[in-house]
Parts: sequence; structure tokens; C-alpha cells
Amino acid sequence: MEKLRETLQVKRERAALVAVYLKGKGRGDNLAELIALAESAGAMVVDRFQQKIASIHPGHYIGKGKAEELAERVKRFEADVVIFDNNLSPAQIRELEKIVKVKVLDRSELILDIFATRAQTKQAKLQVDLAQLEYTYPRLTRMWSHLDTVAGAGGGTTAGAVGGIGTRGTGEKQLEIDRRIVQKRISELKRELKGIDKRKLREIGGRAGMFKVCLVGYTNAGKSTLLNKLTDAGVFVEDRLFATLDTRTRKWSPEGGIEILLSDTVGFVRDLPHQLVASFKATLEEAINADLLLHVIDVSNADAMKQIESVKGVLAEIGCGGKKVIEVLNKVDCVRDIAEFDLLQTLHPEAICISAKSGYGLDAFNQKVIECCRGVQVRLRITSGQSNGKVQSFLRANAQILSEDYIDNMIVMDVLVGKNQFSQLKKLSPEKIEELP
Repeated sequence: MEKLRETLQVKRERAALVAVYLKGKGRGDNLAELIALAESAGAMVVDRFQQKIASIHPGHYIGKGKAEELAERVKRFEADVVIFDNNLSPAQIRELEKIVKVKVLDRSELILDIFATRAQTKQAKLQVDLAQLEYTYPRLTRMWSHLDTVAGAGGGTTAGAVGGIGTRGTGEKQLEIDRRIVQKRISELKRELKGIDKRKLREIGGRAGMFKVCLVGYTNAGKSTLLNKLTDAGVFVEDRLFATLDTRTRKWSPEGGIEILLSDTVGFVRDLPHQLVASFKATLEEAINADLLLHVIDVSNADAMKQIESVKGVLAEIGCGGKKVIEVLNKVDCVRDIAEFDLLQTLHPEAICISAKSGYGLDAFNQKVIECCRGVQVRLRITSGQSNGKVQSFLRANAQILSEDYIDNMIVMDVLVGKNQFSQLKKLSPEKIEELP
């Protein structure tokens, strides 16, 4: 039993999945997401076990009787690991492992493991390391068994002699050493990530004046596919959960003269561990500082409505609850349940229907984003030198020209332009900008 917790990774192990629902609060008979998570972690699912309970058992979560039934199934299907779709306490994991005789993981630990295998850049690896250590720290008591004192137990004893001069005395428990090591590493990671956060904020601050749009949504909703379709970004795309963890930002011109910074963020998931939300703050900074969020929704997924609520919950948690959002119903060419899709459209009448893969609906999508980019239109009188071709080109591409007069070497143009484009216009240094009634 001491060796069960030596590794927290799931690598092609035979997994038995467990989903426990409280009576009256169940999410339904659906283990599809947990199966996808387990397979993303490299496990082979050999058994599924679902249970409705009246209340959570403090010792075994599902109760001792059900735990023993689970142990029989683990033996029958030769499972190497049991994965719960619930978050367990360290004590519950310990007690369950005593009964089932294999490693037990909860939902948060599984998601952290997947993130660990997906992390590619230095920033992503640091973020995942921090999240794993913060998850592990309060669980050290239950996870490690080597709690013997390290240095000697008294001057003249054999144990004391082993430690040698300077190490004799009451000694220090291995648990205390482990905690100190983990805490030190957490502090180091936070310092390193703080430096990355500052650089990230400077990078985002340097984009002032450009309209910033951020793709958000449930994992595997098609955000990276959409980014590639709009910008030819060449971002890695695969039909699996958390295929990419790093933010990608590209310039996008949905119409001549309009330049938008479009960012793709890490996908969300139901019950995303708080440690990940906190440690990925720098990555999610793109969403926090965006002028517009594009919430990409996979309408081919049977749990689309629940996924929408999960994304809204994470957005509220990171401080994006009040931002302007356009809902994008993606994968309309893969819809299986027409009645469910019709209901989604009824509940979200302003949403845009697209297929990022085929390009269906992208013209209407582009127009909607352009309208948001331009914002409320205002009448302006722009005076600039005739030699300042940049001002004239910008206005002809982005504004409605109401009148145009040439006076000496100056050009005076009355235009109707989006308020959001003020900053871009000022950067082109016209002689004068006047707001007209």
C-alpha cells in the first residue's frame, strides 16, 4: 500500500470510472466527459460505476459497502486505477485505496495530470507545476508514508549515532521536511511566474489602441480551429481535450482597413480545479483585458447547455462576467439532435451559427465582430495635410465619407466613424479632430 501514491500520472493504465450523484442533484446518466478526460490522460477505460447517494460518506465518499462492491469490480476487470468524477478529500482517497487495493484519483488530480502532459512552453510548465504542488501540499499527510524521524532519537542510541555530530536530538519528521521542500518550491514558482505576469502585462499594455478579441469556451469546442481559419495561425489542432494550453495571439483583418488582435485561450471544463485557474492567471490575462469575448460553443455536444454554464462560471471567477460577449454556435454541420439545437437557438437568439472547419457562417460572424469593433458611430471633422496619405486611406477604408474639401495644402473631411476607432485615428497624427453634432 505504501507504493500506491508514488506516481500521480495515468499512463495507459486500465481505469475504472466512478461517478457519484447526490439524489435530487444528479447531472444525469452521462460519463462521456470523464471517459474523454481519462482517455486524454492515456488510460484505457475498462469499467464504469455510477451511484446515487443520499449524502456523502465522510470516510469513503460512497460508503464502505459500495466501496467493497467497487473493489470486487476492480478485481474482476483487472483495473490499475480508479478515477472518480468527484473531488475527494485526502482521507477518503486513503480509505478507498485500502479497500480497492489500487490507486484512486479524483477529478482535479486527473485534470492536473492531463495539463502536465500537454504543457509545452516554459510558462505552461511552470503554471502546471505550481497548480500540482498547491493541490498536493495539503494532502502530504495522506500521500506519503515515510514519516519516520530522520536524524537520531538520542545521543547514545544506535539511531543517534547514525546521524553523527550535529544531527542528534529529537530529529525531524519526514513529513515536515516534505512540506518545507514543497513550500519552498511553490514560492520559487510564484516568483518566476510573477516575472512572466509582469512581462505579459507589459506586452498586453503595448497593444493599447488596438481592438482586442479573445476566444473562450469549453475545451474541444473548436477555438483553435476558428483561429486558424480566420488568421492562418497554424495553431496545433486535435480532437481531444486540452489540446493546447498556451495563448496564441494573431492579427486579423475581417475587412479592409480594420485590424484586430485575436487571441485563443486554454479551454475550460466543468469543475476546473481552482489551483489551475489561479496559476493560469497570466494565460487568462488575454480574456481579462479583451474588448470583446467570443464564446465558442460546440453544439454537436449533448452537454452543450451545461458547458455554457461552466464557461460562464469560470469567466465570472476570473473577473470577466460583465464583458461584451458574442456567443458562437460552432460545429453546426455535426449536429445530431435537431430539437436540442433548435432549443439552443431559441435560448440564445443573438448567437451566430458557424462551422469553423468548413467556413459556413463566417461572413455573418465577421460582420458581427466588425460592428462591435466600430462601436457607436459618431460624426467627425478631420483636418489633415494632403501629404498624410495614411489618414485618407484609413478613413476611406473604415469610415463613411460625408463631405470632402481641399483648402490650400489641407484636406477637410466630414465622416461617420466608429467610436472605438478614435485611438487608431489619433495614431495617424491628423492636424485636427472635431466632433460634430
